[in-house]
Amino acid sequence: MRQEQVYIIGAGISGLIAATVLEKNGFKPIIIESTDSVGGRVKTDIVNGYQLDHGFQVLLTSYPAAKKYLDYTTLELQKFLPGTVIFKNKKKSILGDPLRESSFLFSTLFSNLVNFSDKLKIFKLSKLLKKKSISAIFTEKELTTIDYLINFGFSNHAIQNFFLPFFSGIFLETELQTSSRMFEFIYKMFSTGHAAIPKAGMEAIPTQLKNNLKQTTFLFNTKVKNVADTKIELVDGSVLYSDIIIIATDASKLINSDGNQEKTWKSCQTLYFTTPSKSIQKPIIGLITDPLSLINNIFYHTNLATNSLPEEELFSVTVVKDHHLHEDLLIKEVTKELTLLCGIDNLQFLKLYDIPKALPNCEDVHYKVSSEEITLNNHIILAGDHLLNGSLNAAMLSGELAAMAAIKVLDN
Repeated sequence: MRQEQVYIIGAGISGLIAATVLEKNGFKPIIIESTDSVGGRVKTDIVNGYQLDHGFQVLLTSYPAAKKYLDYTTLELQKFLPGTVIFKNKKKSILGDPLRESSFLFSTLFSNLVNFSDKLKIFKLSKLLKKKSISAIFTEKELTTIDYLINFGFSNHAIQNFFLPFFSGIFLETELQTSSRMFEFIYKMFSTGHAAIPKAGMEAIPTQLKNNLKQTTFLFNTKVKNVADTKIELVDGSVLYSDIIIIATDASKLINSDGNQEKTWKSCQTLYFTTPSKSIQKPIIGLITDPLSLINNIFYHTNLATNSLPEEELFSVTVVKDHHLHEDLLIKEVTKELTLLCGIDNLQFLKLYDIPKALPNCEDVHYKVSSEEITLNNHIILAGDHLLNGSLNAAMLSGELAAMAAIKVLDN
Protein backbone atom coordinates (compact mmCIF):
# COMPACT_ATOMS: atom_id res chain seq x y z
CA MET A 1 0.00 0.00 0.00
CA ARG A 2 1.08 3.56 -0.69
CA GLN A 3 1.86 5.58 2.43
CA GLU A 4 0.98 9.03 1.08
CA GLN A 5 -2.22 10.53 2.49
CA VAL A 6 -4.95 11.62 0.06
CA TYR A 7 -8.09 13.42 1.25
CA ILE A 8 -11.13 13.81 -1.02
CA ILE A 9 -13.65 16.54 -0.25
CA GLY A 10 -17.11 15.45 -1.38
CA ALA A 11 -18.74 12.01 -1.52
CA GLY A 12 -20.62 12.62 -4.75
CA ILE A 13 -20.04 10.60 -7.90
CA SER A 14 -16.73 12.32 -8.69
CA GLY A 15 -15.33 11.79 -5.20
CA LEU A 16 -16.37 8.13 -5.14
CA ILE A 17 -14.77 7.43 -8.52
CA ALA A 18 -11.58 9.22 -7.43
CA ALA A 19 -11.46 6.96 -4.37
CA THR A 20 -12.08 3.90 -6.57
CA VAL A 21 -9.12 4.72 -8.82
CA LEU A 22 -6.88 5.56 -5.87
CA GLU A 23 -7.69 2.25 -4.16
CA LYS A 24 -6.82 0.35 -7.33
CA ASN A 25 -3.44 2.06 -7.26
CA GLY A 26 -2.66 1.15 -3.66
CA PHE A 27 -3.92 4.18 -1.71
CA LYS A 28 -6.18 4.42 1.32
CA PRO A 29 -8.06 7.67 0.69
CA ILE A 30 -10.22 9.52 3.19
CA ILE A 31 -13.45 11.17 1.96
CA ILE A 32 -14.83 14.19 3.82
CA GLU A 33 -18.58 14.65 3.30
CA SER A 34 -20.71 17.45 4.75
CA THR A 35 -23.93 15.37 4.81
CA ASP A 36 -24.71 11.99 6.35
CA SER A 37 -24.56 9.92 3.13
CA VAL A 38 -22.90 9.56 -0.26
CA GLY A 39 -24.34 10.67 -3.58
CA GLY A 40 -24.13 14.44 -3.72
CA ARG A 41 -26.85 15.48 -6.19
CA VAL A 42 -27.83 11.83 -6.77
CA LYS A 43 -30.13 10.92 -3.87
CA THR A 44 -33.34 8.93 -3.32
CA ASP A 45 -35.92 9.23 -0.53
CA ILE A 46 -38.74 6.95 0.58
CA VAL A 47 -41.83 9.06 1.33
CA ASN A 48 -45.06 7.35 2.40
CA GLY A 49 -43.85 4.18 0.71
CA TYR A 50 -43.00 5.93 -2.58
CA GLN A 51 -39.47 6.00 -4.04
CA LEU A 52 -38.53 9.58 -4.91
CA ASP A 53 -35.31 10.64 -6.60
CA HIS A 54 -34.07 14.17 -5.94
CA GLY A 55 -35.21 15.41 -9.33
CA PHE A 56 -36.07 13.41 -12.44
CA GLN A 57 -32.76 11.76 -13.27
CA VAL A 58 -31.82 8.85 -15.51
CA LEU A 59 -28.71 6.84 -16.31
CA LEU A 60 -27.84 6.56 -20.00
CA THR A 61 -26.53 3.04 -20.36
CA SER A 62 -24.16 3.97 -23.20
CA TYR A 63 -22.14 6.32 -21.01
CA PRO A 64 -18.57 4.94 -21.37
CA ALA A 65 -17.59 5.76 -17.77
CA ALA A 66 -20.76 4.19 -16.40
CA LYS A 67 -20.07 0.96 -18.29
CA LYS A 68 -16.55 0.98 -16.88
CA TYR A 69 -17.38 1.58 -13.21
CA LEU A 70 -20.91 0.28 -12.64
CA ASP A 71 -22.36 -3.23 -12.45
CA TYR A 72 -25.61 -2.85 -14.37
CA THR A 73 -26.87 -6.31 -13.42
CA THR A 74 -26.63 -5.62 -9.69
CA LEU A 75 -28.32 -2.24 -10.17
CA GLU A 76 -31.33 -4.03 -11.74
CA LEU A 77 -31.73 -1.27 -14.31
CA GLN A 78 -35.30 -0.55 -15.39
CA LYS A 79 -35.17 0.69 -18.97
CA PHE A 80 -37.29 3.30 -20.72
CA LEU A 81 -38.69 2.62 -24.16
CA PRO A 82 -37.19 4.82 -26.94
CA GLY A 83 -40.12 7.15 -27.37
CA THR A 84 -42.16 10.04 -25.98
CA VAL A 85 -45.78 10.99 -25.47
CA ILE A 86 -46.37 14.54 -26.70
CA PHE A 87 -49.26 16.55 -25.27
CA LYS A 88 -50.49 19.27 -27.64
CA ASN A 89 -53.88 20.99 -27.92
CA LYS A 90 -55.35 18.63 -25.29
CA LYS A 91 -54.38 15.63 -27.42
CA LYS A 92 -51.53 13.18 -27.03
CA SER A 93 -49.54 11.23 -29.58
CA ILE A 94 -46.55 8.94 -29.42
CA LEU A 95 -43.29 9.49 -31.27
CA GLY A 96 -40.62 6.84 -31.02
CA ASP A 97 -37.88 4.89 -32.71
CA PRO A 98 -39.70 2.08 -34.56
CA LEU A 99 -36.37 0.45 -35.48
CA ARG A 100 -35.80 -0.26 -31.77
CA GLU A 101 -39.42 -0.58 -30.61
CA SER A 102 -41.82 -1.88 -33.26
CA SER A 103 -44.94 -0.84 -31.30
CA PHE A 104 -44.11 2.80 -32.13
CA LEU A 105 -44.19 2.27 -35.91
CA PHE A 106 -47.72 3.37 -36.80
CA SER A 107 -48.08 6.12 -34.21
CA THR A 108 -44.78 7.65 -35.36
CA LEU A 109 -45.50 7.33 -39.09
CA PHE A 110 -48.94 8.92 -38.84
CA SER A 111 -48.16 11.61 -36.26
CA ASN A 112 -48.61 15.15 -37.62
CA LEU A 113 -46.52 16.72 -34.85
CA VAL A 114 -43.38 16.16 -36.92
CA ASN A 115 -43.60 16.14 -40.72
CA PHE A 116 -42.24 13.29 -42.85
CA SER A 117 -39.16 15.24 -43.93
CA ASP A 118 -38.24 15.88 -40.29
CA LYS A 119 -38.74 12.20 -39.44
CA LEU A 120 -36.24 11.28 -42.15
CA LYS A 121 -33.80 13.85 -40.77
CA ILE A 122 -34.18 12.38 -37.27
CA PHE A 123 -33.14 8.94 -38.55
CA LYS A 124 -30.35 10.53 -40.59
CA LEU A 125 -29.03 12.34 -37.50
CA SER A 126 -29.22 9.18 -35.42
CA LYS A 127 -27.31 7.19 -38.06
CA LEU A 128 -24.70 9.94 -38.37
CA LEU A 129 -24.04 10.20 -34.63
CA LYS A 130 -23.93 6.45 -34.10
CA LYS A 131 -20.88 6.41 -36.39
CA LYS A 132 -19.30 9.58 -35.02
CA SER A 133 -16.71 9.09 -32.27
CA ILE A 134 -17.00 10.90 -28.96
CA SER A 135 -13.60 12.52 -29.49
CA ALA A 136 -14.82 13.87 -32.85
CA ILE A 137 -17.95 15.25 -31.23
CA PHE A 138 -16.01 17.18 -28.60
CA THR A 139 -13.58 18.68 -31.10
CA GLU A 140 -16.31 20.11 -33.32
CA LYS A 141 -16.84 23.86 -33.48
CA GLU A 142 -19.41 24.80 -30.86
CA LEU A 143 -22.80 26.19 -31.87
CA THR A 144 -25.89 26.57 -29.77
CA THR A 145 -28.17 23.56 -30.00
CA ILE A 146 -30.93 25.65 -31.59
CA ASP A 147 -28.56 26.85 -34.34
CA TYR A 148 -27.34 23.28 -34.87
CA LEU A 149 -30.90 22.03 -35.39
CA ILE A 150 -31.72 24.85 -37.80
CA ASN A 151 -28.51 24.26 -39.76
CA PHE A 152 -29.30 20.54 -39.97
CA GLY A 153 -32.55 21.45 -41.70
CA PHE A 154 -35.16 20.71 -39.04
CA SER A 155 -38.36 22.70 -39.36
CA ASN A 156 -39.62 25.02 -36.66
CA HIS A 157 -42.55 22.60 -36.31
CA ALA A 158 -40.21 19.74 -35.30
CA ILE A 159 -38.11 21.96 -33.04
CA GLN A 160 -41.12 23.31 -31.13
CA ASN A 161 -43.00 20.01 -30.87
CA PHE A 162 -40.12 17.67 -30.05
CA PHE A 163 -36.56 18.97 -29.70
CA LEU A 164 -37.35 22.00 -27.54
CA PRO A 165 -39.44 20.26 -24.85
CA PHE A 166 -37.29 17.11 -24.86
CA PHE A 167 -33.88 18.75 -24.59
CA SER A 168 -35.08 21.56 -22.34
CA GLY A 169 -35.74 18.85 -19.78
CA ILE A 170 -32.21 17.47 -20.26
CA PHE A 171 -30.29 20.74 -20.46
CA LEU A 172 -32.54 22.53 -17.92
CA GLU A 173 -32.86 25.64 -20.07
CA THR A 174 -35.66 26.64 -22.40
CA GLU A 175 -33.83 28.39 -25.25
CA LEU A 176 -31.56 25.50 -26.34
CA GLN A 177 -28.46 27.65 -25.89
CA THR A 178 -26.48 24.61 -24.67
CA SER A 179 -23.43 23.64 -26.74
CA SER A 180 -24.03 21.56 -29.87
CA ARG A 181 -21.26 19.26 -28.64
CA MET A 182 -23.43 18.37 -25.67
CA PHE A 183 -26.44 17.86 -27.92
CA GLU A 184 -24.54 15.47 -30.21
CA PHE A 185 -23.12 13.54 -27.26
CA ILE A 186 -26.46 13.08 -25.50
CA TYR A 187 -28.23 12.26 -28.77
CA LYS A 188 -25.58 9.62 -29.50
CA MET A 189 -26.02 8.13 -26.01
CA PHE A 190 -29.79 7.86 -26.51
CA SER A 191 -29.31 6.35 -29.99
CA THR A 192 -26.85 3.68 -28.86
CA GLY A 193 -28.30 2.73 -25.48
CA HIS A 194 -31.22 3.23 -23.12
CA ALA A 195 -32.31 5.63 -20.45
CA ALA A 196 -32.70 3.67 -17.22
CA ILE A 197 -33.26 3.96 -13.48
CA PRO A 198 -32.01 1.40 -10.94
CA LYS A 199 -34.80 -0.54 -9.27
CA ALA A 200 -33.85 1.01 -5.92
CA GLY A 201 -33.69 4.55 -7.38
CA MET A 202 -30.79 6.67 -8.59
CA GLU A 203 -29.05 6.64 -5.19
CA ALA A 204 -28.30 2.96 -5.86
CA ILE A 205 -25.49 4.21 -8.14
CA PRO A 206 -23.40 6.02 -5.49
CA THR A 207 -24.33 3.32 -2.96
CA GLN A 208 -22.84 0.66 -5.23
CA LEU A 209 -19.68 2.72 -5.69
CA LYS A 210 -19.35 3.18 -1.91
CA ASN A 211 -19.90 -0.52 -1.21
CA ASN A 212 -17.12 -1.41 -3.64
CA LEU A 213 -14.60 0.67 -1.66
CA LYS A 214 -12.63 -1.45 0.81
CA GLN A 215 -9.72 0.81 1.82
CA THR A 216 -11.50 4.18 1.98
CA THR A 217 -12.47 5.97 5.19
CA PHE A 218 -15.52 8.25 5.30
CA LEU A 219 -15.92 11.28 7.53
CA PHE A 220 -19.63 12.12 7.31
CA ASN A 221 -21.30 15.26 8.71
CA THR A 222 -17.95 17.00 8.42
CA LYS A 223 -17.89 20.46 6.86
CA VAL A 224 -14.78 22.03 5.36
CA LYS A 225 -14.19 25.74 5.86
CA ASN A 226 -10.99 26.33 3.95
CA VAL A 227 -8.26 24.53 2.01
CA ALA A 228 -4.69 25.81 1.62
CA ASP A 229 -1.76 23.71 0.35
CA THR A 230 -1.66 20.62 2.58
CA LYS A 231 -4.07 21.97 5.22
CA ILE A 232 -7.81 21.36 5.49
CA GLU A 233 -9.55 23.57 8.05
CA LEU A 234 -12.93 22.28 9.22
CA VAL A 235 -15.88 24.38 10.35
CA ASP A 236 -15.50 23.05 13.90
CA GLY A 237 -11.97 24.51 14.03
CA SER A 238 -10.00 21.29 13.70
CA VAL A 239 -7.28 20.95 11.07
CA LEU A 240 -6.31 18.00 8.87
CA TYR A 241 -3.13 17.63 6.84
CA SER A 242 -2.73 15.71 3.59
CA ASP A 243 -0.13 15.10 0.89
CA ILE A 244 -2.80 15.58 -1.80
CA ILE A 245 -6.28 17.09 -1.53
CA ILE A 246 -8.88 16.37 -4.22
CA ILE A 247 -11.77 18.83 -4.09
CA ALA A 248 -14.67 16.94 -5.67
CA THR A 249 -17.18 19.75 -5.22
CA ASP A 250 -17.45 23.44 -6.06
CA ALA A 251 -14.11 24.76 -4.81
CA SER A 252 -14.93 28.46 -5.06
CA LYS A 253 -15.83 28.80 -1.37
CA LEU A 254 -12.96 26.64 -0.13
CA ILE A 255 -9.92 28.18 -1.81
CA ASN A 256 -8.71 31.77 -1.62
CA SER A 257 -7.58 32.41 -5.19
CA ASP A 258 -8.09 35.30 -7.59
CA GLY A 259 -8.65 32.95 -10.51
CA ASN A 260 -11.07 30.67 -8.66
CA GLN A 261 -14.45 31.96 -9.85
CA GLU A 262 -17.71 30.79 -8.27
CA LYS A 263 -19.58 28.40 -10.55
CA THR A 264 -23.04 29.15 -11.91
CA TRP A 265 -25.73 26.51 -11.94
CA LYS A 266 -28.95 25.58 -13.70
CA SER A 267 -31.92 24.93 -11.44
CA CYS A 268 -35.19 23.04 -11.69
CA GLN A 269 -38.08 21.88 -9.57
CA THR A 270 -39.56 18.40 -9.43
CA LEU A 271 -43.02 17.78 -8.01
CA TYR A 272 -44.30 14.30 -7.18
CA PHE A 273 -47.98 13.37 -7.27
CA THR A 274 -50.00 10.21 -6.74
CA THR A 275 -53.11 9.24 -8.69
CA PRO A 276 -55.36 6.17 -8.95
CA SER A 277 -54.79 5.72 -12.69
CA LYS A 278 -52.24 6.49 -15.43
CA SER A 279 -52.60 8.56 -18.59
CA ILE A 280 -49.39 7.01 -20.00
CA GLN A 281 -49.21 3.22 -19.94
CA LYS A 282 -45.63 2.68 -21.14
CA PRO A 283 -42.25 3.65 -19.59
CA ILE A 284 -41.81 6.75 -21.73
CA ILE A 285 -41.62 10.42 -20.88
CA GLY A 286 -44.47 12.86 -21.53
CA LEU A 287 -43.61 16.23 -23.11
CA ILE A 288 -45.64 19.44 -22.89
CA THR A 289 -45.37 21.62 -26.02
CA ASP A 290 -47.40 24.63 -24.83
CA PRO A 291 -44.88 27.52 -24.74
CA LEU A 292 -46.78 29.18 -21.89
CA SER A 293 -46.89 26.16 -19.60
CA LEU A 294 -44.76 25.79 -16.51
CA ILE A 295 -44.57 22.02 -16.93
CA ASN A 296 -41.79 20.71 -19.16
CA ASN A 297 -42.26 16.96 -18.79
CA ILE A 298 -44.00 14.28 -16.77
CA PHE A 299 -43.13 10.66 -16.05
CA TYR A 300 -45.03 7.82 -14.38
CA HIS A 301 -42.44 6.14 -12.18
CA THR A 302 -44.77 3.22 -11.53
CA ASN A 303 -44.35 2.24 -15.19
CA LEU A 304 -40.97 0.91 -14.02
CA ALA A 305 -40.42 -1.70 -11.31
CA THR A 306 -39.20 -0.28 -7.97
CA ASN A 307 -38.15 -1.75 -4.65
CA SER A 308 -41.01 0.08 -2.96
CA LEU A 309 -44.60 -1.14 -3.27
CA PRO A 310 -46.73 1.97 -3.84
CA GLU A 311 -50.46 1.90 -3.26
CA GLU A 312 -51.26 4.22 -6.18
CA GLU A 313 -49.60 5.45 -9.35
CA LEU A 314 -46.66 7.82 -8.86
CA PHE A 315 -45.64 10.47 -11.36
CA SER A 316 -43.27 13.42 -11.39
CA VAL A 317 -43.50 16.83 -13.01
CA THR A 318 -40.39 18.79 -13.98
CA VAL A 319 -40.46 22.59 -14.06
CA VAL A 320 -37.52 24.26 -15.81
CA LYS A 321 -38.84 27.77 -16.45
CA ASP A 322 -38.09 30.67 -14.14
CA HIS A 323 -41.06 31.87 -12.12
CA HIS A 324 -41.79 33.69 -8.90
CA LEU A 325 -44.43 31.40 -7.41
CA HIS A 326 -44.07 30.19 -3.86
CA GLU A 327 -44.72 26.52 -3.16
CA ASP A 328 -48.52 26.63 -2.70
CA LEU A 329 -49.13 28.66 -5.84
CA LEU A 330 -46.70 26.53 -7.85
CA ILE A 331 -48.51 23.34 -6.83
CA LYS A 332 -51.85 24.95 -7.67
CA GLU A 333 -50.69 26.11 -11.12
CA VAL A 334 -49.04 22.76 -11.97
CA THR A 335 -52.17 20.88 -10.88
CA LYS A 336 -54.27 23.15 -13.10
CA GLU A 337 -51.98 22.56 -16.11
CA LEU A 338 -52.01 18.80 -15.59
CA THR A 339 -55.79 18.84 -15.89
CA LEU A 340 -56.04 21.29 -18.80
CA LEU A 341 -53.07 20.13 -20.89
CA CYS A 342 -52.76 16.44 -20.01
CA GLY A 343 -56.23 15.45 -18.84
CA ILE A 344 -54.81 14.30 -15.49
CA ASP A 345 -57.03 14.90 -12.48
CA ASN A 346 -57.90 13.22 -9.20
CA LEU A 347 -54.30 13.61 -8.06
CA GLN A 348 -52.65 14.12 -4.69
CA PHE A 349 -49.53 16.22 -4.17
CA LEU A 350 -46.74 14.29 -2.42
CA LYS A 351 -43.48 16.27 -2.36
CA LEU A 352 -41.61 19.14 -4.01
CA TYR A 353 -37.85 19.14 -4.63
CA ASP A 354 -36.41 22.59 -5.27
CA ILE A 355 -32.97 21.97 -6.80
CA PRO A 356 -30.92 25.19 -7.19
CA LYS A 357 -27.79 23.28 -8.28
CA ALA A 358 -29.19 20.70 -10.64
CA LEU A 359 -26.61 21.05 -13.44
CA PRO A 360 -23.44 23.10 -13.79
CA ASN A 361 -23.67 25.91 -16.32
CA CYS A 362 -20.74 25.00 -18.59
CA GLU A 363 -20.08 27.60 -21.28
CA ASP A 364 -17.23 25.61 -22.88
CA VAL A 365 -17.81 21.87 -22.71
CA HIS A 366 -15.13 19.19 -22.88
CA TYR A 367 -15.03 15.41 -22.65
CA LYS A 368 -11.66 15.31 -20.92
CA VAL A 369 -9.04 17.80 -19.73
CA SER A 370 -5.32 17.45 -19.05
CA SER A 371 -4.02 16.80 -15.54
CA GLU A 372 -2.37 20.22 -15.61
CA GLU A 373 -5.73 21.94 -16.09
CA ILE A 374 -7.17 20.48 -12.88
CA THR A 375 -4.00 20.62 -10.76
CA LEU A 376 -3.88 23.91 -8.84
CA ASN A 377 -0.53 23.15 -7.22
CA ASN A 378 1.45 20.18 -5.88
CA HIS A 379 -1.19 19.56 -3.21
CA ILE A 380 -4.64 20.53 -4.56
CA ILE A 381 -6.50 18.95 -7.48
CA LEU A 382 -10.04 19.67 -8.68
CA ALA A 383 -12.81 17.26 -9.71
CA GLY A 384 -16.47 17.51 -10.64
CA ASP A 385 -18.68 17.51 -13.72
CA HIS A 386 -18.56 21.33 -13.78
CA LEU A 387 -15.01 21.00 -15.14
CA LEU A 388 -16.16 19.03 -18.20
CA ASN A 389 -19.89 18.98 -18.95
CA GLY A 390 -23.09 18.48 -17.04
CA SER A 391 -23.57 14.71 -17.05
CA LEU A 392 -23.17 11.64 -14.87
CA ASN A 393 -20.52 10.45 -17.32
CA ALA A 394 -18.54 13.67 -16.81
CA ALA A 395 -18.78 13.35 -13.03
CA MET A 396 -17.24 9.89 -13.25
CA LEU A 397 -14.56 10.91 -15.74
CA SER A 398 -13.54 13.94 -13.69
CA GLY A 399 -13.08 11.74 -10.61
CA GLU A 400 -10.91 9.37 -12.63
CA LEU A 401 -8.86 12.24 -14.08
CA ALA A 402 -8.35 13.80 -10.63
CA ALA A 403 -7.14 10.52 -9.13
CA MET A 404 -4.68 9.95 -11.98
CA ALA A 405 -3.44 13.54 -11.64
CA ALA A 406 -2.90 12.98 -7.90
CA ILE A 407 -0.89 9.81 -8.58
CA LYS A 408 1.15 11.68 -11.20
CA VAL A 409 2.04 14.44 -8.72
CA LEU A 410 2.99 11.93 -6.00
CA ASP A 411 5.04 9.80 -8.38
CA ASN A 412 6.99 12.87 -9.48
